[in-house]
Amino acid sequence: MAGPYGANQYKQTAIKTANRGQLLIMLYEAAIQNIKKAVIAIDKKDIPTKGTAIGKTHDIVNELSNTLDFEVGGNIARDLERLYNFMVEQLVKANAENSKEGLLEIQKLLETLLSAWREAVDQVNKGVAK
Repeated sequence: MAGPYGANQYKQTAIKTANRGQLLIMLYEAAIQNIKKAVIAIDKKDIPTKGTAIGKTHDIVNELSNTLDFEVGGNIARDLERLYNFMVEQLVKANAENSKEGLLEIQKLLETLLSAWREAVDQVNKGVAK
């Protein structure tokens, strides 16, 4: 199918068939895309789009935080929780102040984490990680 409907169907199928690692990567990618949208919206002085994009990023970061497993993840999970809490605070501040700098800082953090998760998921998929 062509057009937006076909794209939405593809996206829904991809989400339904993804494993946990792939879902995690999709969440990071979506958060980064929404940060980029918010930065562009600030440049265009498009307040509604900025607010929506930041809100979506906020929801994604909250979801990432809510799915942390402290029993398995231990200190890493606690560190990630602190980082996610920092991101949420910065998103609220960036939204209130129309601050691209705060958003770009969060984007860098998300991109760094995405890179690490991609590597980890790739290793697990290859059977390298134990």
